[in-house]
Amino acid sequence: MNTEQNISLVSAVTPVVEQHSKIEDALAMLIGTFILSFAMILLKQAGIMTGGTAGLSLLIHYITDIQFGVLFFLINIPFYYFAYKKMGLALVVKTFIAVALLAGFTETIPHFVQLSAVHPIYATVFANVLMGVSFLILFRHRSSLGGINLLVLYLQERFQLPAGKVQMGIDVAILLTSLFFVDWHLILISILGVVILNSIILLNHKTTRYVA
Repeated sequence: MNTEQNISLVSAVTPVVEQHSKIEDALAMLIGTFILSFAMILLKQAGIMTGGTAGLSLLIHYITDIQFGVLFFLINIPFYYFAYKKMGLALVVKTFIAVALLAGFTETIPHFVQLSAVHPIYATVFANVLMGVSFLILFRHRSSLGGINLLVLYLQERFQLPAGKVQMGIDVAILLTSLFFVDWHLILISILGVVILNSIILLNHKTTRYVA
C-alpha cells in the first residue's frame, strides 16, 4: 500500500473537530442556566446545601435572608480577574453572562412556580442531577458559573486534575463549614447531593473525550 493510500485511510477515520458557533454557545448558556435555576429553587425550598459559590450563596441566604441571586452574582465578581489572567477573555465573558442569567432566573421563576413542600431527599437527588446536566452543558461550551467552577476547569486543563474529584473535595469542605449554621441532618443529605453531582461531572467531563 502506498503513502497516498495510507493518508486517505487515516483521513477517512479521523473525525473533524467542529467548534461550537456563537449561537450554539448562547443557546447552551440559556438552557444550562435555566435548568440550574430550577435546581437551586428546589434546594432552597428544602433547606439543602450544595458546594461551590452557589453553596456559599445559599449559606449566606439562609443566615441573612438576602436574595440568593444577588449574593451569587456578587460573590463571583472577584473570580473574573483570575479567569481573565489564566483562561482568557472569552471564558470570562461567557461566565459573566451565565452568572447573570442564573441570578435573573432564580429571582424570576418563583413568580411563575410555587413549591409548597418537597421532601429533602427527593429535592437533593433531583436537583443535583439537574445541576450535573447543566454544568456539563456549560463546560462543553467553554463556560462556567464562576468561582469554584473556574478554578476547577483551570486545574483540569493546566494540571490534568479530574474536575469531579477536585470539585467534590472543595464542596465537602464547604458543607462541613455549614454544620455551624444548618441542621446536621440536612448537611448529611446535602453531602449525598454533592456526591451525585460530582460523580456526574467525573463520569462525563473529560478533556480527552470532548474537544469541541
